[in-house]
Amino acid sequence: MKPEAILGLVSAIREKANKSIVQYLKDEGIEDVAPSHGAILAMLYQHGNLTMSELAQHIKRDNSTVTTLVAKLEAAGYVEKIKNPEDRRITNICLTGKGSSLQPVFDSISKKLIQTIYQDFSDLEKEILIRLLEKILKNC
Repeated sequence: MKPEAILGLVSAIREKANKSIVQYLKDEGIEDVAPSHGAILAMLYQHGNLTMSELAQHIKRDNSTVTTLVAKLEAAGYVEKIKNPEDRRITNICLTGKGSSLQPVFDSISKKLIQTIYQDFSDLEKEILIRLLEKILKNC
């Protein structure tokens, strides 16, 4: 395979992973969450309340994209925006009860996807792959 094929391969992997995520969500009866919401939910599960800017930094997306994704999660009832009491210019994004209750499903889907991706990989191959992908991301 030619080295130029990298972008096509990454794109195909992302497409197949997103289809799997959508199916896993559908199997759990969840149809109002998209794969693109996963990074935001993961950060909120990991860090608790975050500002829009903090979310954007963590998931390496621009503020306008994060604003759109958060608005969709808010409309579906998974997150809410709360003004920071110390600085009303800052808006914190917080999980709702509905958003928090999704964490076990989210964790299960993540585990299934990781197991699928890494089947037949040695630990060394996993480490090398991650290192190379990080290098590609840094180079872009």
